[in-house]
Amino acid sequence: MPTTLPRVLRAAADRFGDHPAYVEGDRVLSFINLLHDVRRVAAGYRSRGLERGGRVVLWAPNSIDWAVAALAVTYAGGTLVPVNSRYTGSEVADVVDRTGALLVVVADGFLGRTQVADLRAASDLATVVEVVEVTRLDAVATDPGDIDRAADAVSRDDVADILFTSGTTGRSKGAMSAHRQTIGVAQVWADLGGVRADDRYLVVNPFFHSFGYKIGIVVGLLTGATLYPVATFDLDATMTLIETERITLLPGAPTIYQSLLGAPGREERDLSSLRLAVTGAAVVPVVLIERMRAPAPEGLGIDQVVTAFGMTEAVVATMCREDDSAETVATTCGRAIPGMEVRIDSTTGEAGELLLRGEHVMLGYLDDPAATAETVDADGWLHTGDVGTVDEAGNLRITDRLKDMYISGGFNVYPAEVEQALARLGGVADVAVIGVPDERLGEVGKAYVVRSGTSSEGALTVEDVIAFARQRLANFKVPRHVTFVDALPRNLSGKVLKTALRED
Repeated sequence: MPTTLPRVLRAAADRFGDHPAYVEGDRVLSFINLLHDVRRVAAGYRSRGLERGGRVVLWAPNSIDWAVAALAVTYAGGTLVPVNSRYTGSEVADVVDRTGALLVVVADGFLGRTQVADLRAASDLATVVEVVEVTRLDAVATDPGDIDRAADAVSRDDVADILFTSGTTGRSKGAMSAHRQTIGVAQVWADLGGVRADDRYLVVNPFFHSFGYKIGIVVGLLTGATLYPVATFDLDATMTLIETERITLLPGAPTIYQSLLGAPGREERDLSSLRLAVTGAAVVPVVLIERMRAPAPEGLGIDQVVTAFGMTEAVVATMCREDDSAETVATTCGRAIPGMEVRIDSTTGEAGELLLRGEHVMLGYLDDPAATAETVDADGWLHTGDVGTVDEAGNLRITDRLKDMYISGGFNVYPAEVEQALARLGGVADVAVIGVPDERLGEVGKAYVVRSGTSSEGALTVEDVIAFARQRLANFKVPRHVTFVDALPRNLSGKVLKTALRED
């Protein structure tokens, strides 16, 4: 198996040729033409000064252009830095500045926003030589020249990508992965899922996330599966795509399948082509797995439904197998995948912190050796901050979190980051954020706010707090609930007792 992304791309072009790599509306791009486009854009990157190890930030929703722009970065020898398409300009500017990115590729106008203007307003972008519109890659592309030499110089141990994830301190951290890791985890996932060249893979998971990029784009290159990228999830459009394109693969968060099962007129749609669904990122009700597997019209009739556990720092660590029961799939995260070890750090033999070790654990956090050492110990164990158990069969069950992170619509939200943003709002004396259950999104944020001042005249409102958050945070981070309190519960050392808030 090739161990660098440029070699994976070339091997895919050789193996699958004119077979469609991507379908987006009326646009179809074959594997051979994907290589052609990537080589030209990579040459354009090099002509703008991208050297081996140089960083390119990609800020856009799922599309064929996203895939071309991303693969061209690594083909030119650079390092891809994808960021959330719903981030604000200031959030992206922070990543651009910290990575010293040479280029920024954006989808200006996505969701009616002004991404380029917002980005420039937030930073002088000192290291950036050009901001590129993702739909205008033709303006970047140039004659490939000796670009293959740059691709051949890429090493399996070079950093392929840096995916940013927030930490409990509220400051985002960039998890670095080598080419061999990005490829290896995608290959294992594809093998366990039995992904084939005749599969049609609807990618609802965002490309900026490891679930969409590594378990989407890279899996497609390794297997020859045809990818159908979706920029935003629309229930009716998704059902139409499944029906008309005979989609076979649909991985995603549990909310995707709950939406499909509850869709008006779903019984009249032919969704029988679906054969594989992989879910996770939230607690999955047993009845949901049963309904996903049940034949139509009661269910979706998906042949193989499995759950998995992963994180940005390790992508995929455990995964269920095809013959697991609905209860095992719904209540556990499966067993360790090849190349990974799972350990529960417990003196009682019961629940304890989940530790992971193996080939797919990140190289470390960008420019943050202290955070790296705190997360990955001297023996190579990644301390996840999650509490869990492992049964006799080796199945992992997540029971709690050491950290305060919660998952909203499949995205990790770290309360400290939200709290830091809200603390800048005038009239806020103190604030704490927790995740609370939500039927549609799994969990959403709830902010407990202590107002400053003694007079209630002109006091902050719920609307004020939410509006302020929307200006500074991606929408999935914005609290959906706000409660005003006289004081936050704290222990003797001053730490907020979030357990008390959750009980409330």
